[in-house]
Amino acid sequence: MCECNRKHTGWKGWLSLPESRPPTPIGPWSDISHVVTEELSRSPVLPRPRISKIMRLPEGIANITELQMVCHHGTHVDAPRHFLNDGPSFEDIPVERLCGQGVVWKMDKAPLDRIEPEDFEKATPAMRPGDIVLVNTGWWRKINTDLYEEHPCLSSAAAQWLVEKRAKMVAVDFSTPDLTSHLRPKNFTFPVHHILLSHGVLVAEHMTNLDILSGKRVEVVFGALNIIDSDGGPARVLAREISAGH
Repeated sequence: MCECNRKHTGWKGWLSLPESRPPTPIGPWSDISHVVTEELSRSPVLPRPRISKIMRLPEGIANITELQMVCHHGTHVDAPRHFLNDGPSFEDIPVERLCGQGVVWKMDKAPLDRIEPEDFEKATPAMRPGDIVLVNTGWWRKINTDLYEEHPCLSSAAAQWLVEKRAKMVAVDFSTPDLTSHLRPKNFTFPVHHILLSHGVLVAEHMTNLDILSGKRVEVVFGALNIIDSDGGPARVLAREISAGH
């Protein structure tokens, strides 16, 4: 294997996570994913999606919509394959890694701020091993504005904290847990993605509508498309409050 290929490996296997008791729901399901549109904010390196009708009633026999877009447009989940050629692609992600219990943490951050381990340490409710961690900075409210790409990001230490605490997934309400695209230096290595994905801590991006669940334990279902050999899956994500005793 050439040295250039070694830079894109490093899969260490799925973290061992504890089994959890079935939760007791105490709230309704909420949709915490963006509606997919052609105009939805996206990384400048990604092409604009195309949504078109290839057949319409009454001229045709049915209404049929065609969608052309990258798997990382809108609310989606990153597979380890996104940055690791030896990591699982989307069809290899166990279904239990795409759902489960977790916490929604409110974090007030200024543009381009870093989220550090101490931010996680003081967040409530406390995280448990195996939790999905949803980070609510309020940035989802800036979607489709120039400020959206001025989002905060996680530090490498914060990513390592999530690994050490055995998080199942981290979901953020902005474009990426790494440094925003327009500030990345040449040969940027995406350290946060590498730390998380190499240990099987999945990454979800572009979450929305998190205020109603902030500070609560939740049950979350990431209904991501199971696409062969894919590095990501567009997702409709549902969450509901559960009893803190579970």
